[in-house]
Amino acid sequence: MIGSRIAAVGHYQPARVLTNEDLAGMVDTSDEWITSRVGIRTRHIAGPDEPVDELAAHAAAKALAAAGRTPAEVDLVLVATSTAIDRSPNMAARVAARLGMPGPAVMDINVVCAGFTHALATADHAVRAGGASRVLVVGADKMSEVADWTDRSTCVLVGDGAGAAVVEAGAPGEEAGIGPVLWGSVPEMGHAVRIEGTPPRFAQEGQSVYRWAATRLPVIARQACEKAGLAPEDLAGVVLHQANLRIIEPLARRLGAVNAVVARDVTESGNTSAASIPLAFSKLVEQGAVSSGDPVLLFGFGGNLSYAGQVVRCP
Repeated sequence: MIGSRIAAVGHYQPARVLTNEDLAGMVDTSDEWITSRVGIRTRHIAGPDEPVDELAAHAAAKALAAAGRTPAEVDLVLVATSTAIDRSPNMAARVAARLGMPGPAVMDINVVCAGFTHALATADHAVRAGGASRVLVVGADKMSEVADWTDRSTCVLVGDGAGAAVVEAGAPGEEAGIGPVLWGSVPEMGHAVRIEGTPPRFAQEGQSVYRWAATRLPVIARQACEKAGLAPEDLAGVVLHQANLRIIEPLARRLGAVNAVVARDVTESGNTSAASIPLAFSKLVEQGAVSSGDPVLLFGFGGNLSYAGQVVRCP
């Protein structure tokens, strides 16, 4: 089977920036309280006239332009999101319509914070199986729309944004640019992170998530490297779900990726759920912090206590 690769990435964030000082005027909190607990200083917030599919389409258009591809050349669109309010048409169809695509297959993937890495694995599998030749993979969420802005334990976390990748078939005999996925979940702990109710609201059991991430995830992340045939010290970059700096930094240390650049976009973007990994990865590529061909671990975790990770080669 022919492997797949990431041809290009792109990202988009709304213009409005909400600072910790702004939040201190809305709920009982402070910049010191937020930064000491989660490491977040700012987050981008979309307006009422900026729906999720618009955020996704902006990021997707940038990725396509970077890849030198037109929307008509895409035959599958996958959008990872958990903040699609409408059930139909799905976000992937709406993104395809915004970009003027003539008729790709369209599918949404809802695995919350691990959505993008699940979607990337699905794109890789589709290419390897011959079901698609070029896939647009987008992670996009508007967490501000499901936040409880009276709950200081959760509203300080969230931000809005989107990131995208163009996945293409590699050349025959070429090393695969997307490594094997390692994925799974803890179904009985689904209550730990929730977006439920009418209207839907984001809630979590922070200590349960923190304990699970601190104890379980380092081993799982190392196993994702092993599936790619690499040791953690071979990695040039590590992009974990941008949930909390107090989770990201210890996890990166315990992984043993001593030579890797570790994405810390959470400090300026907050937790953007399915958008966080492609958003942070795209920024590392744009800034030149990682180079073309470098191995980078992408590792999503969180909602449903689901996880998915794979080593990719930078576009």
